[in-house]
Amino acid sequence: MHVAEIFRRLTERGYEVTQLACRFGDVPPRERLDGMDVHRIGRLPFYYPRVAFRCARETEAGHYDVVVECLNKVPFYSPVYSRVPVLALCHHLFGEVAFQQVAFPIAATVWMAERFVPWVYRGRPFLAISESSRDDLVARGIPASDVRVSHPGSDPSPLAIDLDKPRAHRIAYVGRLEPYKRIDLMLRAAALLRDRFPRMELVVIGRGTAQPSLEKLASDLGLRERVTFTGFVSDEERDARLSECRLAVCASPKEGWGITVIECNRLGVPVVARDAPGLCESVRDGETGFLVERPTPEAFAGRMARLLRDDDLAQRMSKQALAWSKRFDWDDAADDMAGAIDETRRAG
Repeated sequence: MHVAEIFRRLTERGYEVTQLACRFGDVPPRERLDGMDVHRIGRLPFYYPRVAFRCARETEAGHYDVVVECLNKVPFYSPVYSRVPVLALCHHLFGEVAFQQVAFPIAATVWMAERFVPWVYRGRPFLAISESSRDDLVARGIPASDVRVSHPGSDPSPLAIDLDKPRAHRIAYVGRLEPYKRIDLMLRAAALLRDRFPRMELVVIGRGTAQPSLEKLASDLGLRERVTFTGFVSDEERDARLSECRLAVCASPKEGWGITVIECNRLGVPVVARDAPGLCESVRDGETGFLVERPTPEAFAGRMARLLRDDDLAQRMSKQALAWSKRFDWDDAADDMAGAIDETRRAG
């Protein structure tokens, strides 16, 4: 979404944008979307080598001025074969978190691939989406002067949000359902609060590989009747459901920024999140939600309970969360990207 929102705006400003993407489902191999020329050049096993070949061939032919590499998960190592300047757009690097998500051989491959980033991308400019991602890059050996920060934007919700009456005891999670997101902590914390808040409900919005295990966990904890797993939903349904929630939870040990945090905030939903990279910036502790230092059900339950039992606190944080979300604008993010691209091109 971050890439799409920014580069759609750049095409409106006259930039010619080609996106090399992975193919999925029955989508066409080439399509014009929001002004971008999207090339889906293969399914995942063949995607990386085909990207490298296409990038090398097209830049050698002089068809492009700048390559923007989305540096996330497995690096493309585009400086090795691109014949034009490279700008690295870094959401976040996985590091050891990869071992919480996938099997050891795959996680080890990702971890090892990231170890070469400081050497392969030496002297190239970076655009990071948070101070946390910038600090991670600097800690790995990227000069701080090569990294600028540009936060993602957020569109205001078209819904009319009423913040003057208390919301029901409804708790949300929104995002991908993957093991490393630690959605289980939210469920285990809710189980500790079940008797204190008999009307408490939870809604889990999104899809992913962890959904079956999370559904089983909810049943094992005696929460199955209180938890709704929506699967993938439209933006309109997501916003409608979030607008009825008193709080949201994000227990991930690492994020690039926390776009879903701001998506909740723009609907007046404060977020209880782990005090982790990315989230420690998108959540203002004590104002737009709470940051939890220890990743335990008891620690999360304590913060969640404060918002469930205190209507005045919940309403105050709801209003502050909405005000905070208005600081982030996609046009500003597009300005930052345009400036970074132009500087990269001029530097040659």
